[in-house]
Amino acid sequence: MKAYTKETQALITSKKAIELLKEGNVRFQKKMGSDRDLLEQVSDTKSGQFPFATILSCIDSRVSSELIFDQGIGDIFSARVAGNFVNEDILGSMEFACKLAGTKLVLVLGHTSCGAVKGACDDAKLGNLTALISKIKPAVNAVSQPADASLRTSKNIDFVNEVAVKNVQMTIDNIRKDSEVLREMESNDEIMIVGGMYDISNGKVTFFES
Repeated sequence: MKAYTKETQALITSKKAIELLKEGNVRFQKKMGSDRDLLEQVSDTKSGQFPFATILSCIDSRVSSELIFDQGIGDIFSARVAGNFVNEDILGSMEFACKLAGTKLVLVLGHTSCGAVKGACDDAKLGNLTALISKIKPAVNAVSQPADASLRTSKNIDFVNEVAVKNVQMTIDNIRKDSEVLREMESNDEIMIVGGMYDISNGKVTFFES
């Protein structure tokens, strides 16, 4: 497979970008990865890059966007931070990716059994991690059930996963609230901003389209 060019990128709509990721995830699950020469794609992209999607995911070693969506060099922008939340730097990166580099989709991707979310559920304290976890605490507080404090910890994996979903949804809300550039692009149908969850037990991504 050849790397995307300015011309092929321009032909991709936001909905098509979602379909490309869905198709790639199915290939990943079925162990039917695309036949691509990565070094050829290195050569294809030496003078420029034209990715079709921007993906914000966790740093978790099991959740590499290029792998789980079966994408190659030059296909996606990949932003990663524990807990897949946004801050000024990540928003700026997304604005570059969409407004200047032409991607058609922003995907916020959470995952099951997320360590950062578990830390937020347990109110963990450790150096700079304490400040990072504070970014995820609003999602913990936004999940009202179970009310029993003893069940609102990392030991309750169903609660952890509910918080992870809520964190994705709140991150999308924060993108729209804090980035005028992306908000305007979405309102003009230039991009879509969607969420998804990756299941670490089977490799499947479930999209939350709005």
